Amino acid sequence: MKKAVFTLILALCLAILTPFASFAQTDAIQIGVLQLVEHPALDAAYKGFVDGLAEAGFVDGENIEIDFRNAQADQSNLMTMSDRFVKNNVDLILAIATPATQSVASATSTIPILFTAVTDPVAARLVESWEKPGLNVTGVSDIGPIEDQINLCRRLLPEAKTIGIIYNSSEVNSEVQAKEAEKYAKEAGFKVEFGTVTSVNDIEQVATSLAAKSDIFYVPTDNTIASAIPNLVQVAQEKGLLIVGGEEGQVESGAAATISISYYKLGLQTAAMAVRILKDGATPADLPVEKLEDTDLIINQAYADEIGYTYPKEILDAANTVY
Repeated sequence: MKKAVFTLILALCLAILTPFASFAQTDAIQIGVLQLVEHPALDAAYKGFVDGLAEAGFVDGENIEIDFRNAQADQSNLMTMSDRFVKNNVDLILAIATPATQSVASATSTIPILFTAVTDPVAARLVESWEKPGLNVTGVSDIGPIEDQINLCRRLLPEAKTIGIIYNSSEVNSEVQAKEAEKYAKEAGFKVEFGTVTSVNDIEQVATSLAAKSDIFYVPTDNTIASAIPNLVQVAQEKGLLIVGGEEGQVESGAAATISISYYKLGLQTAAMAVRILKDGATPADLPVEKLEDTDLIINQAYADEIGYTYPKEILDAANTVY
């Protein structure tokens, strides 16, 4: 008898509390996050986004719920995860990297989308213009100081004749950067050789071939290369070549040097845009695409020691970060 009464009371309590639990779940702002692949730059951008939201009072697990998904560079995963966010009718989507943004943008024209770590949103057909996006998509570009990076190659190796640029030719952001790098490299007096990959499996073979024709490597902010930078570093070390990267994560993972924006700050700036949408009612169509202006000189002393290279004193003195 007592057991039956207890069971009845428990059932009544659950019946009463369940609607409130459902309300609590649906009352929180729902944010879907789609990251292309795991590597230091994109990871830092996501961390900056979450921290920036928290600083503004939007805390995951309290008044917002973040559904984070990593596609592991798989196109079918991108599509499935994008559809998941649309089906769940989330309030906002953050897309990290160009392919991720293209995927969610093709899945919905109504849910507000913010991107981060996208180089050229116009070339990627994500927005109508930098100043007036015009659609449900806007964000913060990670376009880096490519001219400064190419000039850094020259400062590191004044006598170098040929620069090898390696990138994934199927990534729009990488194609844009490679063309820019070629222009600045020619202005700096380099002969330019290209090595293109379509997956991480190509890197070692392409890099080995490119190394035979190059005095120094340059890598843009390419997601494929960045996700497997140790593969490139291994080839470059064997050939005694310096690698100048497009961002800090590449140097942290073994490249020799870069002049880079901070991807953590990129995430913080993207979070500030999210707050304008969630709190102030702004729409992506009316929020201009933003950029980061601050850069740091970053070098990897361990890599230089490995290949027997000595940084010029002016580079050592100016370095903001040394790995």
